[in-house]
Amino acid sequence: MKKILNQMIKSSQKDELQDKEIAMHISVVSIIVNTTLSVLKLFAGIFAHSGAMISDAVHSASDVFSTFIVMIGIHISSKESDEEHQYGHERMECIAAILLANVLFAISIGIGYQGIQKVIGGNYGELQIPGVLALVAAITSIVVKEWMYWYTRAGAKKINSSALMADAWHHRSDSLSSIGSFVGILGARLGFPIFDPIASIVICFFVAKAAVDIFRDAIDKLVDKSCDMDTVKQMREIILKQEGVLQIDLLQSRLFGSKIYVDIEISVDAEKTLRESHEIAEQLHKIMEQEFPRVKHCMVHVNPIEKEEL
Repeated sequence: MKKILNQMIKSSQKDELQDKEIAMHISVVSIIVNTTLSVLKLFAGIFAHSGAMISDAVHSASDVFSTFIVMIGIHISSKESDEEHQYGHERMECIAAILLANVLFAISIGIGYQGIQKVIGGNYGELQIPGVLALVAAITSIVVKEWMYWYTRAGAKKINSSALMADAWHHRSDSLSSIGSFVGILGARLGFPIFDPIASIVICFFVAKAAVDIFRDAIDKLVDKSCDMDTVKQMREIILKQEGVLQIDLLQSRLFGSKIYVDIEISVDAEKTLRESHEIAEQLHKIMEQEFPRVKHCMVHVNPIEKEEL
């Protein structure tokens, strides 16, 4: 049995290492893309006389900062357990996601505040008409950042990373920001400069919502929220299919960062020997961790029961 447990531990560590490699690869790609976009948009904003594009460049630069936060969070969360952290460091990823959510929310406030100021100011005739280069930069940013959103989102779902998912939404917020820039620049070129600040105000609500959703998800994983009902239902079905399991007395789950801890109490025939009951529990433990990759540990307790009591 010790050999089986050691193999399971090694397999789990291998999976965690692969997850870390995937996350780091995506983060490096994100840093390269965001740095390049920031420089290009800043260049376009300055030479095409577009304040919206300069603001968009600053937004892209903030993505570089946020990705560094993600990399640090994932690196720390993937560390093995130690004497001071015997249950691992997975929750550090939630801390990274919360930091990112705050960055996103601050960006949304900044975007909205600037938009409101411009609408209230009303000095639209004094605004410089932006050049075509700003429009090209906005379209390029929309395409690239939307691709980065789906690319990062796919990786986040694959390894169930809340920090990486937060970074994906940061890419989406940048894409929305670029759409606003495009609408504002195009409106200004068509003689409607108020389009720029109005678009900024609309965008700020989208970004703020993404920040709130990311924050709530990270908090849920920090306060031991239970799994969703669909996952619990699947767990119950698998448990009851196992040979020797007569009924489920208790099934509890809790989110721990990107992982899940499960506590199970099952009833088995009281006539079975201690060894036989232990083998049923061990087999269930193994099946649960195989069928649910997010389950980091499954504790199984056996209750003896006479069949006529069922």
